[in-house]
Amino acid sequence: MLFNSLQFAIFFLIVYSLYLAFNHRWQNIMLLVASYVFYGSWDWRFLSLIFISTVLDYVCGIKIHETDDQKRRKFFLILSIVGNLSILGFFKYFNFFASSLHGLMGHFGLNLDPVFLRIILPLGISFYTFQTMSYTIDIYRRHMNPTRKFFDFALFVAFFPQLVAGPIERAKHLLPQILSPRKITLHKFYEGCYLIFLGLFMKVLIADNLARIVDPVFAQGAPYNGAMVLIALYAFAFQIFCDFAGYSNIARGLGKSMGFDIMINFNLPYIATNPREFWHRWHISLSAWLRDYLYIPLGGNRKGTLFTYRNIVITMLLGGLWHGAAWTFVFWGAFHGILLIIHRAIEPFLSMIPSPKGFFTKKAWFYAKAIFFFQIVCLGWLLFRAQSLTQVADMLHGLILNFNLTKDFMVEPIIFGIRGGREFVYFQF
Repeated sequence: MLFNSLQFAIFFLIVYSLYLAFNHRWQNIMLLVASYVFYGSWDWRFLSLIFISTVLDYVCGIKIHETDDQKRRKFFLILSIVGNLSILGFFKYFNFFASSLHGLMGHFGLNLDPVFLRIILPLGISFYTFQTMSYTIDIYRRHMNPTRKFFDFALFVAFFPQLVAGPIERAKHLLPQILSPRKITLHKFYEGCYLIFLGLFMKVLIADNLARIVDPVFAQGAPYNGAMVLIALYAFAFQIFCDFAGYSNIARGLGKSMGFDIMINFNLPYIATNPREFWHRWHISLSAWLRDYLYIPLGGNRKGTLFTYRNIVITMLLGGLWHGAAWTFVFWGAFHGILLIIHRAIEPFLSMIPSPKGFFTKKAWFYAKAIFFFQIVCLGWLLFRAQSLTQVADMLHGLILNFNLTKDFMVEPIIFGIRGGREFVYFQF
C-alpha cells in the first residue's frame, strides 16, 4: 500500500474519520490496528516479525529499568540488540554474506556450495529495528523510563506514517505523544495537508519522472557515454532526494493532521558545503542514530585522531550497509567516511582562508562551495545507484575517457508522468 496510491487514500480517509470520532484511548487502539493492516497489506506473514521485535523490546525495557544490577541490565540490553540484529541480519543480509563468503573462498581455490534463502525482504525492517533498539538503549542509559502500556508501545513501533520509510523516531520524542491526548488544530490540519501534497509532488511528479532518465542509463551495458552518465547522475541526485524527502514529508503531514509531530528528516542537503554539514541535512534521523548509538559508543573523537578516523569509517561502512545488502552500498559508505576524514584533516587549514567581504561576494563564495561539493556527492551517488562495482568502473571510464558531447541524447518527456507516445526530447550537443 503505497502513499501515492488510491488504495492508501481510501485507507487513510477511513482511518482519519474514525480518528476524529474516537477519544484518546480508542484512537490509539484504532491506529495500532490500522498500522498492522497497513503493514500486513504488503505481506501479512511479516507481522510476526514486527510483533516479535515489539514484545522483545517491551520486556527488555522493563527488565532493564527494574534492576540496578549492572550485569542483569547489560544482559537484557544485549538480548534486545542481538535479537533485533539477528532478525535484521537474517532477512536482509544472509544471502549477501553467503555470496560474499563464496566469492572470497573462490579466490583461495576453495569451492563452497553456499546456501541461499528464497526470502523476501520485509518492508521497513531497517527502520523499525533501529527505532525499537534505541528505546532499550535509552532506558539502559537512564535517559527515559519504559512504558508498561503494551499497546501504546506497539503503536510506537508500528505507527504507519513512518513505519516503512522513516524517519527513525526516538521513543523520547514520539512515545510521549502517543501516551498523551493529541490536540488537532486547524493550523496543524492545514500544515499537514501542505506537507502531504508537497510530498506527493516530490515523489510522483519529480522523483518518478526523473527515474525515466536514470533507469535506462543504468540498465544498459558498457561502453557508456560519459555525458549520458553525468546527466543520469544529476537526475538521480534529485530523484533520490525527492523520493526519500517526499515520503518523509508525507509521513510528517499524515502525523501532523492527527496532532503528531514527526521530525524533519531532510533539510536542503544539496546546499551543504562540506561532508559534515551534508550529514546534518541528509537523512537526519539515520545520521543522528548512527552518531548517538554507534559513533559515540565506539569512542567518538575522544581517543585521539587515529581512533576518531577508525570510528568514522566503521560508522559510515555500517551506515552504507544499512541502506542495502550489496558491496556498492558498503563502498558508498566508505566513500563518505573518507570524505569526512579528509574534511576533518584539512578543516584547520580551511579556517585560515579569509572569508570574502561584501554581501554578493559572500553569496557567490557560498554557492561556489555548495556547487563544488554537490559534484562530489553526485560521484558518491554513482556507487549508490550502480548495480555492481563493475558497472561503477565502466561508468567512471565513460565519464573520464568517453565524454562525447556530439551524440544525440534521447530522454522521455517528464511532464505530469505522462509518456509522450513516440515523442521524445532530444538534447543536441
